[in-house]
Amino acid sequence: MSKIAIITGSTRPGRINRGVADWVLELAQQRGDAEYELVDIADYDLPLYDEPLPAGYQQYTKDHTKAWSAKIAEFDGYVFVTGEYNHSVTPALANAISFLNAEWNNKAAGIVGYGSAMGVRAIEHLRGILSELQVAHVQKTGMFSLFTDFENFSTFKPTELQAESVPPMLDQLIVWTKAMESVREGALVSA
Repeated sequence: MSKIAIITGSTRPGRINRGVADWVLELAQQRGDAEYELVDIADYDLPLYDEPLPAGYQQYTKDHTKAWSAKIAEFDGYVFVTGEYNHSVTPALANAISFLNAEWNNKAAGIVGYGSAMGVRAIEHLRGILSELQVAHVQKTGMFSLFTDFENFSTFKPTELQAESVPPMLDQLIVWTKAMESVREGALVSA
């Protein structure tokens, strides 16, 4: 069975991101089509990128990078949960992704975004980052509004309409995750 990580996108105190990620995890685990696990980037205490060489070399010298690498390498696919900060992806998530390279390659990802504009600008920026890392990101996305899907802008309580945006993303993610497993196994070769 495929393993899919639900990855948080914030580390700040009082963050609302964890509530969204927990909700996505609970929804995903009801499906029974993959093993889903929450991966909280806050647990890895990643500083600003501090490795002496670019991630592409995979010559990690820091314990936090080695732990992060080992965890991310376990998974076949990902769901990234990102708020929108300054019309882009959250800084903590961009930093966490940038610590690694090959660990992400030829895997699939879905995205759940939230913000004043439902996180769409963060989602689009994250797509560019993922494309550079050879991550096959699915077209469908989960999108939530700070105004209608959060009580007092802090407690995640999605409307039924927006909650319905996540299952189609998960449906696509499962198919693409299985396809990318074939790519990693060498079952698909270029002509």
